[in-house]
Amino acid sequence: MIEQLFKLQRQLDERIAKEHGLEQVDLMDKKVMALLVELGELANETRCFKFWSKKPPAEREVILEEYVDGIHFILSIGIELDIEDLLNLELYEESRDLVNQFHRVFYSISMFRENTSLENYHTIFNEYLLLGRLLGFSSKDIEKAYILKNEVNHQRQDQGY
Repeated sequence: MIEQLFKLQRQLDERIAKEHGLEQVDLMDKKVMALLVELGELANETRCFKFWSKKPPAEREVILEEYVDGIHFILSIGIELDIEDLLNLELYEESRDLVNQFHRVFYSISMFRENTSLENYHTIFNEYLLLGRLLGFSSKDIEKAYILKNEVNHQRQDQGY
């Protein structure tokens, strides 16, 4: 599954770079910022930290779409690092609540920004996949939603987004 998603992301990244004249531009810092923003948007839709509110979380499909937005940027960052497989990816699990897991993902992204190592990249991916599991998403859910959102992203490029 992961290799297919990397392939789709590479196609999208190459298209965006070509259409926006970014082939020789280092986009790593912007991609990391985009990932942080997407993670915040995801947290907002789950409402897991909003102890002051009685409003329920967004619908599952909305949360899943926000989640795969983050997958897009994680894959894109991996492509920047010349990583297109994650054979060393191991999904560990600890007993965590959503708020704690969001903190872990934010922290792993910050650590990666300080040191763009393969190990820190794997930590982001592991923590993000664990977040997906805590949100109730299966690998199949994620793959299907990613493919749909990837198509939307291509349509957006067609429309000059």
